[in-house]
Amino acid sequence: MSQALLLVDVQNDFSPSGALPVAEGDKIVPVINQLIPHFDHVIATKDWHPAGHSSFASSNNQAVGDVIVLDGTPQIMWPDHCVQGTEGAEFIDGLNVGAITQIIHKGTNPNIDSYSGFFDNQRLQATGLAEYLNAQDIKELVIVGLATDYCVKFTAIDAVSLGFKTSIVQDACRGVEMATGDVESAWKQMKQAGCKLVQSRDFVNQ
Repeated sequence: MSQALLLVDVQNDFSPSGALPVAEGDKIVPVINQLIPHFDHVIATKDWHPAGHSSFASSNNQAVGDVIVLDGTPQIMWPDHCVQGTEGAEFIDGLNVGAITQIIHKGTNPNIDSYSGFFDNQRLQATGLAEYLNAQDIKELVIVGLATDYCVKFTAIDAVSLGFKTSIVQDACRGVEMATGDVESAWKQMKQAGCKLVQSRDFVNQ
């Protein structure tokens, strides 16, 4: 039985200088690099939106942070971010990308957002991540990345629902925190779902 490190959306647009900035988003890169040698499998997800994606405020004449209903599902309006082929969609500088064994693209459907690394937000389409993990006989996931209160949370909760033993490295994640308390709430939700909250030292110091 194998264990994989899953890097969620460690992309330029989620760095402090990016289009959808996450405070200290770049600070997790050295922590992730320390973790990488402790895993045989290192998988990364990428937000990979087509231009004009329906989750973009600019596509709907809305303000960033507004919530509209798309196909019956509430959707937060985001700045244009992680557009396919742009610098913003690339991994944050300094990340040990040479160690990544598989990249999973998400958010590719122009009409549906995809916070989770496994499914779109309506669970209409799978990304191929679960199939890849099963093919590699990976049963345990250790999750790091951006952002705690969105893509990390939804990826972790889906991982547990699919039967993967799931841990999240808290010091290798950062959150958007659009509303005060979002990150704290995300940790609670992940824990309640059955995720284990751990620290990088639990692996690096072994």
